[in-house]
Amino acid sequence: MVELQELVHSTDALLNVGAFQDYCPNGLQVEGRSEIRRLVSGVTACAELLDRAVALNADAVLVHHGYFWKGEGAAITGIKRGRIKRLLDADISLLAYHLPLDAHSELGNNVQLARQLGLDVQGSFGGGGGPDLALMGGVEQPLSAEALAVQIKERLGRAPLHVGNGPALIRSIGWCSGAAQSYIEQAAELGLDAFISGEISESTVHFAREAGIHYFSAGHHATEKYGVQALGERLAQTYAIEHTFIDIANPV
Repeated sequence: MVELQELVHSTDALLNVGAFQDYCPNGLQVEGRSEIRRLVSGVTACAELLDRAVALNADAVLVHHGYFWKGEGAAITGIKRGRIKRLLDADISLLAYHLPLDAHSELGNNVQLARQLGLDVQGSFGGGGGPDLALMGGVEQPLSAEALAVQIKERLGRAPLHVGNGPALIRSIGWCSGAAQSYIEQAAELGLDAFISGEISESTVHFAREAGIHYFSAGHHATEKYGVQALGERLAQTYAIEHTFIDIANPV
């Protein structure tokens, strides 16, 4: 068992949340009971995840995508009301970590994605005034774009969308999970052969073709499953609490 405030303060410090200018509040977003024995983690604090956390009698839910994003309406109505009501009715806390969880050098989405894909981390980029989010490195042996696509599918369980006109053999790769396809421009400037992210936009296709770089859209959800799992497991080990990761299927 651990006190909620101790769990929040230690996790905030672990992820260095103060170093980031984010699109949402990081840390405790909804306060529930003061003691934590059972922690449920997932990528997004959707209704299905919350219902399953309630069924497991969880004390807290840990996610990458929480609530209160910049630019969204402030009123707690509709879907937002339903989600928050689930938490309050069950006295469950919600902890959310966005960019700090992407960037962490051990538990973060991007370093965990590298481990899943067998990529060697050799540097970082894409800070934009804050800590770098994107990573870059290489593969053990040069491989074709087709072979890399197969490797991504086998490791992540989702076939990526591949576009671009990069070199015949890929030796250097950049990557950043989620909706970070815009970092492909910096990847190209760095001379990387390929860039991997979660989502893709119409303009990214043309950029990849004209810049001579391979782009792999591997899925926002698929590329961001691993950081929150690693963080949840670390907290469970540190505080001797129960932890369950729940993967809510999402094709995007």
